[in-house]
Amino acid sequence: MEKTRLVSGVRPTGLLHIGHLEGMLKNTASLQDKYECYPFIADWHALTDVTDTSHLPEYTLQVAIDWLSAGIDPEKSTLFVQSHVPEHAELSTLLTMVTPVSWLERCPTYKDKIQDLDQREGPSTGLLEYPVLMTADVIIYKAEVVPVGGDQVPHLEISREIVRRFNHLFGKVFPEPQPLLTEIAALPGLDGRKMSKSYNNTIDLADPPETAQKKVMQMVTDPARVRRTDPGNPDVCPVFAYHNVYNPDEVPQIDRDCRSAAIGCVDCKRNLSQKLITTLTPFYEKRAEWASKPDRVREVLADGQSRAEKVAQETMADVRSAMNLA
Repeated sequence: MEKTRLVSGVRPTGLLHIGHLEGMLKNTASLQDKYECYPFIADWHALTDVTDTSHLPEYTLQVAIDWLSAGIDPEKSTLFVQSHVPEHAELSTLLTMVTPVSWLERCPTYKDKIQDLDQREGPSTGLLEYPVLMTADVIIYKAEVVPVGGDQVPHLEISREIVRRFNHLFGKVFPEPQPLLTEIAALPGLDGRKMSKSYNNTIDLADPPETAQKKVMQMVTDPARVRRTDPGNPDVCPVFAYHNVYNPDEVPQIDRDCRSAAIGCVDCKRNLSQKLITTLTPFYEKRAEWASKPDRVREVLADGQSRAEKVAQETMADVRSAMNLA
Protein backbone atom coordinates (compact mmCIF):
# COMPACT_ATOMS: atom_id res chain seq x y z
CA MET A 1 0.00 0.00 0.00
CA GLU A 2 1.15 3.52 -0.79
CA LYS A 3 1.82 5.75 2.17
CA THR A 4 -0.24 8.89 2.76
CA ARG A 5 1.69 11.97 1.67
CA LEU A 6 2.67 14.68 4.13
CA VAL A 7 4.15 18.13 3.41
CA SER A 8 5.94 20.36 5.90
CA GLY A 9 7.94 23.52 5.15
CA VAL A 10 10.10 26.01 7.03
CA ARG A 11 11.22 29.46 5.92
CA PRO A 12 14.96 30.30 5.74
CA THR A 13 14.59 33.84 7.09
CA GLY A 14 17.60 33.28 9.36
CA LEU A 15 19.18 30.59 11.47
CA LEU A 16 16.68 28.18 13.01
CA HIS A 17 16.39 27.90 16.78
CA ILE A 18 15.48 25.16 19.23
CA GLY A 19 11.83 26.15 19.02
CA HIS A 20 11.89 25.01 15.38
CA LEU A 21 13.65 21.80 16.38
CA GLU A 22 11.12 20.84 19.04
CA GLY A 23 8.08 22.22 17.22
CA MET A 24 8.60 21.02 13.66
CA LEU A 25 11.85 19.35 12.64
CA LYS A 26 11.92 16.44 15.09
CA ASN A 27 8.19 15.91 14.71
CA THR A 28 8.41 15.57 10.92
CA ALA A 29 11.36 13.21 11.24
CA SER A 30 9.32 11.01 13.61
CA LEU A 31 6.57 10.68 10.98
CA GLN A 32 8.65 9.61 7.98
CA ASP A 33 8.22 5.89 8.60
CA LYS A 34 4.43 6.24 8.62
CA TYR A 35 4.02 8.87 5.89
CA GLU A 36 5.59 9.72 2.55
CA CYS A 37 7.15 12.98 3.70
CA TYR A 38 8.03 16.05 1.66
CA PRO A 39 9.92 18.40 4.00
CA PHE A 40 11.01 21.52 2.15
CA ILE A 41 12.75 24.86 2.55
CA ALA A 42 10.29 27.64 1.73
CA ASP A 43 12.62 30.27 0.28
CA TRP A 44 9.88 32.00 -1.75
CA HIS A 45 7.83 32.38 1.42
CA ALA A 46 10.84 33.97 3.10
CA LEU A 47 10.64 36.86 0.64
CA THR A 48 7.52 38.21 2.35
CA ASP A 49 9.82 39.22 5.23
CA VAL A 50 13.27 39.41 3.63
CA THR A 51 14.33 42.18 1.25
CA ASP A 52 18.08 41.68 1.63
CA THR A 53 18.53 38.29 0.01
CA SER A 54 22.33 38.22 0.23
CA HIS A 55 22.19 35.69 3.09
CA LEU A 56 19.38 33.57 1.63
CA PRO A 57 21.63 30.90 0.02
CA GLU A 58 23.51 30.36 3.28
CA TYR A 59 20.35 30.29 5.38
CA THR A 60 18.83 27.79 2.94
CA LEU A 61 21.85 25.52 3.32
CA GLN A 62 21.75 25.84 7.11
CA VAL A 63 18.05 24.92 7.23
CA ALA A 64 18.80 21.84 5.12
CA ILE A 65 21.53 20.89 7.59
CA ASP A 66 19.04 21.32 10.45
CA TRP A 67 16.43 19.13 8.75
CA LEU A 68 18.99 16.37 8.22
CA SER A 69 20.47 16.70 11.70
CA ALA A 70 16.99 16.41 13.23
CA GLY A 71 16.63 12.99 11.63
CA ILE A 72 15.23 13.50 8.14
CA ASP A 73 16.45 10.52 6.11
CA PRO A 74 17.00 11.34 2.40
CA GLU A 75 16.23 7.71 1.58
CA LYS A 76 12.80 7.95 3.20
CA SER A 77 11.82 11.61 2.69
CA THR A 78 12.05 14.04 -0.21
CA LEU A 79 13.94 17.09 1.07
CA PHE A 80 14.09 19.99 -1.39
CA VAL A 81 14.10 23.76 -1.87
CA GLN A 82 10.79 25.34 -2.86
CA SER A 83 12.14 27.60 -5.61
CA HIS A 84 13.94 24.67 -7.25
CA VAL A 85 10.56 23.21 -8.23
CA PRO A 86 8.94 25.92 -10.41
CA GLU A 87 5.66 24.03 -10.64
CA HIS A 88 4.85 25.43 -7.19
CA ALA A 89 4.69 28.92 -8.73
CA GLU A 90 2.68 27.78 -11.74
CA LEU A 91 0.04 26.11 -9.61
CA SER A 92 -0.06 29.08 -7.25
CA THR A 93 -0.77 31.40 -10.20
CA LEU A 94 -3.63 29.22 -11.37
CA LEU A 95 -5.08 28.99 -7.86
CA THR A 96 -5.19 32.80 -7.59
CA MET A 97 -7.72 32.75 -10.43
CA VAL A 98 -10.27 30.95 -8.24
CA THR A 99 -9.43 32.44 -4.81
CA PRO A 100 -11.50 35.44 -3.60
CA VAL A 101 -9.46 38.29 -2.15
CA SER A 102 -11.76 38.33 0.89
CA TRP A 103 -10.57 34.84 1.85
CA LEU A 104 -6.96 36.02 1.89
CA GLU A 105 -7.67 39.21 3.82
CA ARG A 106 -9.07 37.25 6.73
CA CYS A 107 -5.92 35.13 7.12
CA PRO A 108 -4.67 35.58 10.73
CA THR A 109 -1.03 35.97 9.67
CA TYR A 110 -1.93 38.62 7.12
CA LYS A 111 -3.93 40.57 9.70
CA ASP A 112 -1.04 40.45 12.16
CA LYS A 113 1.66 41.47 9.72
CA ILE A 114 -0.09 44.43 8.12
CA GLN A 115 -0.20 46.08 11.54
CA ASP A 116 3.59 46.47 11.40
CA LEU A 117 3.90 47.60 7.79
CA ASP A 118 4.59 51.03 6.38
CA GLN A 119 1.06 52.17 5.57
CA ARG A 120 2.27 54.45 2.79
CA GLU A 121 2.95 51.44 0.60
CA GLY A 122 0.79 48.81 2.24
CA PRO A 123 1.29 45.03 2.07
CA SER A 124 2.85 43.34 -0.94
CA THR A 125 0.84 41.11 -3.23
CA GLY A 126 3.09 38.26 -2.14
CA LEU A 127 2.07 38.71 1.49
CA LEU A 128 -1.60 38.78 0.58
CA GLU A 129 -1.26 35.66 -1.59
CA TYR A 130 0.86 33.78 0.95
CA PRO A 131 -1.97 31.27 1.67
CA VAL A 132 -2.34 30.54 -2.05
CA LEU A 133 1.31 29.65 -2.46
CA MET A 134 1.11 27.64 0.76
CA THR A 135 -1.82 25.74 -0.71
CA ALA A 136 0.13 25.06 -3.90
CA ASP A 137 3.07 23.79 -1.83
CA VAL A 138 0.82 21.17 -0.30
CA ILE A 139 -1.46 20.07 -3.09
CA ILE A 140 1.20 19.99 -5.82
CA TYR A 141 2.09 16.66 -4.19
CA LYS A 142 -1.56 15.79 -3.56
CA ALA A 143 -0.66 15.61 0.11
CA GLU A 144 -3.41 14.48 2.43
CA VAL A 145 -2.00 15.67 5.76
CA VAL A 146 -0.09 18.67 7.06
CA PRO A 147 1.39 18.62 10.60
CA VAL A 148 0.26 21.75 12.44
CA GLY A 149 -0.22 23.10 15.92
CA GLY A 150 -3.71 24.04 17.03
CA ASP A 151 -3.13 27.74 16.30
CA GLN A 152 -2.27 26.96 12.67
CA VAL A 153 -5.49 25.14 11.80
CA PRO A 154 -7.19 28.35 10.47
CA HIS A 155 -4.37 28.76 7.93
CA LEU A 156 -4.90 25.26 6.62
CA GLU A 157 -8.66 25.79 6.46
CA ILE A 158 -8.10 28.49 3.82
CA SER A 159 -6.19 25.90 1.79
CA ARG A 160 -9.04 23.45 2.16
CA GLU A 161 -11.51 26.08 0.93
CA ILE A 162 -9.34 26.78 -2.12
CA VAL A 163 -9.18 23.05 -2.88
CA ARG A 164 -12.95 22.68 -2.54
CA ARG A 165 -13.54 25.61 -4.89
CA PHE A 166 -11.06 24.29 -7.48
CA ASN A 167 -12.52 20.80 -7.38
CA HIS A 168 -16.05 22.22 -7.70
CA LEU A 169 -15.12 24.24 -10.78
CA PHE A 170 -12.87 21.78 -12.59
CA GLY A 171 -13.54 18.33 -11.18
CA LYS A 172 -11.84 16.55 -8.31
CA VAL A 173 -8.12 16.86 -8.89
CA PHE A 174 -6.92 17.32 -5.32
CA PRO A 175 -7.63 15.70 -1.97
CA GLU A 176 -8.47 18.12 0.83
CA PRO A 177 -5.41 18.27 3.10
CA GLN A 178 -6.23 17.42 6.68
CA PRO A 179 -4.48 18.90 9.73
CA LEU A 180 -2.33 16.45 11.64
CA LEU A 181 -2.44 18.01 15.07
CA THR A 182 0.88 17.76 16.83
CA GLU A 183 2.06 18.41 20.35
CA ILE A 184 4.34 21.43 20.05
CA ALA A 185 6.67 22.18 22.93
CA ALA A 186 6.19 25.77 24.03
CA LEU A 187 9.68 27.21 24.36
CA PRO A 188 9.74 30.94 25.11
CA GLY A 189 12.62 33.19 24.20
CA LEU A 190 15.43 34.08 26.57
CA ASP A 191 13.52 37.19 27.64
CA GLY A 192 10.21 35.39 28.19
CA ARG A 193 8.62 36.64 24.98
CA LYS A 194 7.93 34.49 21.95
CA MET A 195 11.18 33.06 20.63
CA SER A 196 11.95 35.06 17.50
CA LYS A 197 14.97 36.16 15.52
CA SER A 198 13.51 39.67 15.45
CA TYR A 199 13.67 39.81 19.27
CA ASN A 200 17.23 38.47 19.38
CA ASN A 201 16.16 36.06 22.11
CA THR A 202 16.86 32.68 20.52
CA ILE A 203 19.04 29.66 21.15
CA ASP A 204 20.07 28.87 17.60
CA LEU A 205 20.61 25.35 16.36
CA ALA A 206 23.94 26.49 14.92
CA ASP A 207 25.11 27.72 18.32
CA PRO A 208 27.98 25.68 19.79
CA PRO A 209 26.90 23.84 22.96
CA GLU A 210 28.89 26.20 25.17
CA THR A 211 27.07 29.18 23.63
CA ALA A 212 23.72 27.52 24.24
CA GLN A 213 24.68 27.01 27.88
CA LYS A 214 25.68 30.66 28.27
CA LYS A 215 22.35 31.74 26.81
CA VAL A 216 20.47 29.55 29.27
CA MET A 217 22.30 31.24 32.13
CA GLN A 218 21.14 34.62 30.76
CA MET A 219 17.45 33.68 30.74
CA VAL A 220 14.99 35.75 32.73
CA THR A 221 13.12 34.03 35.55
CA ASP A 222 10.08 34.86 37.69
CA PRO A 223 10.20 38.69 37.78
CA ALA A 224 8.60 38.75 41.22
CA ARG A 225 11.41 36.69 42.73
CA VAL A 226 13.89 39.40 43.71
CA ARG A 227 15.93 37.66 46.44
CA ARG A 228 17.25 34.12 46.70
CA THR A 229 14.98 33.50 49.70
CA ASP A 230 11.82 34.64 47.87
CA PRO A 231 9.49 31.81 46.79
CA GLY A 232 9.10 31.57 43.04
CA ASN A 233 6.28 30.78 40.65
CA PRO A 234 7.30 28.21 38.01
CA ASP A 235 4.13 28.91 36.03
CA VAL A 236 5.51 32.29 34.90
CA CYS A 237 9.17 31.31 34.61
CA PRO A 238 10.59 30.68 31.11
CA VAL A 239 13.27 28.41 32.57
CA PHE A 240 10.63 26.05 33.94
CA ALA A 241 9.12 25.69 30.46
CA TYR A 242 12.48 24.36 29.27
CA HIS A 243 12.68 21.91 32.18
CA ASN A 244 9.37 20.46 30.97
CA VAL A 245 11.02 19.61 27.65
CA TYR A 246 14.61 18.78 28.57
CA ASN A 247 14.35 17.65 32.18
CA PRO A 248 10.87 16.14 32.65
CA ASP A 249 11.89 13.64 35.34
CA GLU A 250 12.86 16.39 37.77
CA VAL A 251 9.95 18.74 37.04
CA PRO A 252 7.87 17.84 40.14
CA GLN A 253 10.86 18.36 42.44
CA ILE A 254 11.90 21.60 40.74
CA ASP A 255 8.34 22.87 41.02
CA ARG A 256 8.31 22.23 44.78
CA ASP A 257 11.81 23.60 45.35
CA CYS A 258 11.08 26.78 43.41
CA ARG A 259 7.87 27.50 45.27
CA SER A 260 9.55 26.92 48.62
CA ALA A 261 12.76 28.78 47.70
CA ALA A 262 14.75 25.59 48.30
CA ILE A 263 16.54 26.22 45.00
CA GLY A 264 17.81 29.49 43.57
CA CYS A 265 17.39 30.66 39.96
CA VAL A 266 21.10 30.35 39.18
CA ASP A 267 21.22 26.72 40.32
CA CYS A 268 17.98 26.01 38.46
CA LYS A 269 19.42 27.41 35.23
CA ARG A 270 22.72 25.57 35.71
CA ASN A 271 20.80 22.31 36.06
CA LEU A 272 18.81 23.09 32.94
CA SER A 273 21.87 23.97 30.87
CA GLN A 274 23.43 20.60 31.65
CA LYS A 275 20.25 18.66 30.84
CA LEU A 276 19.67 20.61 27.63
CA ILE A 277 23.15 19.89 26.30
CA THR A 278 22.93 16.22 27.29
CA THR A 279 19.61 15.86 25.48
CA LEU A 280 20.77 17.71 22.37
CA THR A 281 24.21 16.09 22.11
CA PRO A 282 23.07 13.60 19.41
CA PHE A 283 21.70 16.52 17.39
CA TYR A 284 24.88 18.56 17.84
CA GLU A 285 27.00 15.61 16.71
CA LYS A 286 24.91 15.02 13.59
CA ARG A 287 24.87 18.73 12.81
CA ALA A 288 28.65 18.98 13.02
CA GLU A 289 28.92 16.04 10.63
CA TRP A 290 26.48 17.44 8.08
CA ALA A 291 27.92 20.95 8.35
CA SER A 292 31.34 19.54 7.43
CA LYS A 293 29.87 18.15 4.18
CA PRO A 294 28.07 21.05 2.44
CA ASP A 295 28.51 19.48 -0.99
CA ARG A 296 26.81 16.31 0.25
CA VAL A 297 23.93 18.43 1.59
CA ARG A 298 23.56 20.06 -1.83
CA GLU A 299 23.51 16.60 -3.42
CA VAL A 300 20.65 15.62 -1.11
CA LEU A 301 18.73 18.75 -2.13
CA ALA A 302 19.39 18.10 -5.83
CA ASP A 303 18.12 14.54 -5.51
CA GLY A 304 15.08 15.80 -3.61
CA GLN A 305 14.43 18.36 -6.33
CA SER A 306 14.49 15.63 -8.99
CA ARG A 307 12.04 13.45 -7.07
CA ALA A 308 9.76 16.36 -6.18
CA GLU A 309 9.73 17.66 -9.76
CA LYS A 310 8.57 14.30 -11.08
CA VAL A 311 5.51 14.32 -8.83
CA ALA A 312 4.86 18.04 -9.37
CA GLN A 313 4.98 17.69 -13.14
CA GLU A 314 2.50 14.82 -13.05
CA THR A 315 0.15 16.93 -10.92
CA MET A 316 0.42 19.92 -13.26
CA ALA A 317 -0.48 17.72 -16.22
CA ASP A 318 -3.68 16.81 -14.36
CA VAL A 319 -4.36 20.47 -13.53
CA ARG A 320 -3.86 21.72 -17.08
CA SER A 321 -6.10 19.00 -18.40
CA ALA A 322 -8.84 19.78 -15.86
CA MET A 323 -8.63 23.51 -16.70
CA ASN A 324 -8.53 22.83 -20.45
CA LEU A 325 -5.07 24.37 -20.72
CA ALA A 326 -3.41 21.24 -22.08
